Amino acid sequence: MPGPLDGLRVIDVGTRIGAPFCAGLLGEWGAEVVKVEQPGSGDFMRTIGPFAEGYSLFWAVEGRGRKSATCDLRTAEGQDLFRRLAATADVVCENFRPGTLENWGLDPAALAPHLVVVRISAFGQDGPYAERPGLDRLGVAYGGLLHLTGEADRPPVRPGITVADYLTGVFAAEAALAALYRRDASPRRRPPGPDAGAEPPAGTGRGAVIDASLYGSVLRILEWTIAAYDRLGTVRTRSGNRLPNSAPLDNYPTADGRFVCVVAGSDANFGRLCQAMGRPELLSDPHYATLADRAQHGDEINAVVAHWTGARTAAAVEEACVRFDVPVATAYTAVEIASDAHFAARHDLITVDDPVLGAIRQQAPYPRLVGEVGATPAGAPTLGADNIEVWCDMVGLAPGEFDGLREKGIV
Repeated sequence: MPGPLDGLRVIDVGTRIGAPFCAGLLGEWGAEVVKVEQPGSGDFMRTIGPFAEGYSLFWAVEGRGRKSATCDLRTAEGQDLFRRLAATADVVCENFRPGTLENWGLDPAALAPHLVVVRISAFGQDGPYAERPGLDRLGVAYGGLLHLTGEADRPPVRPGITVADYLTGVFAAEAALAALYRRDASPRRRPPGPDAGAEPPAGTGRGAVIDASLYGSVLRILEWTIAAYDRLGTVRTRSGNRLPNSAPLDNYPTADGRFVCVVAGSDANFGRLCQAMGRPELLSDPHYATLADRAQHGDEINAVVAHWTGARTAAAVEEACVRFDVPVATAYTAVEIASDAHFAARHDLITVDDPVLGAIRQQAPYPRLVGEVGATPAGAPTLGADNIEVWCDMVGLAPGEFDGLREKGIV
């Protein structure tokens, strides 16, 4: 079944994660994605481990679902080729340091006006920090998340994955769809009254430039942090696995060396947890009568729960909590994810046919449309695998022209 974005063409001229992930998300909804890479070396992601038989598994996941064409954008001929390719597309995704595309004559003003150009950078396209180099960790730090991550009495700890890059890619894909909608103006509801029979408004036909910064996506998810500082003078800081206004809540150790997250701060959930633990007398203890009381005595009640979980396996803790309807989740590793029946039933993992390693199990496209089966992405392409299709079929180079550019190292 064709995806909702079938017929849309996206040019991925990014590297590492942010812009390529944005393009990849659009590809998982059906868009055709063409990745433009430097001849000879390609995307830096191809060099990042872990490796299987010398092949990057990071690239195998994040490079999937697109075609690869090589083009040296540092040359005038390569720049001309890129402009011609971009003119055939709908979206261009890039995450070069601000000013790079301008130096190459490939900034949005130099491209076709119908394009939606996604520009991802550490600090944005303007402002005092715009020209600074930056990667994911800086976005996490400047966006305010690093300061909140970890235990209160220890240094900040980075999140386990590249949160800012991925989060910015998601926000940028959302913005790209909004810009495309405005450009093409899908039919809207007709107004009531005398204008009810009028045609819906036509699209503007013009694209847009999306300025998405790594720190900005992190800032957007800071919950009440800024509002509390503005109105209360509160400077939010690290609280570890617990919350200052809720208990019991923690990642509790179990007898088999694992951790189980139990969330039982509300009165209802606390009552159910007491039943699951076989400790109904806790409900009549004045220290734990209300949420505020439990938060005030958080160390005590969390210790009670930890003592209970520590005498049982993670599976036994989870089974008891599920039986009494207590929110619970074991901290899964890849081992559990790959073998869990729920993941299998929901088709959360797929097998991608990689051109180098063959079948590789990976995360499935997410989310999905109910009642529809999404297509499995093609494996991550080898460098320049689609040069002929892109430069000859899409752009219109004659075979002789292409051969000449290849001999010169332009493609």
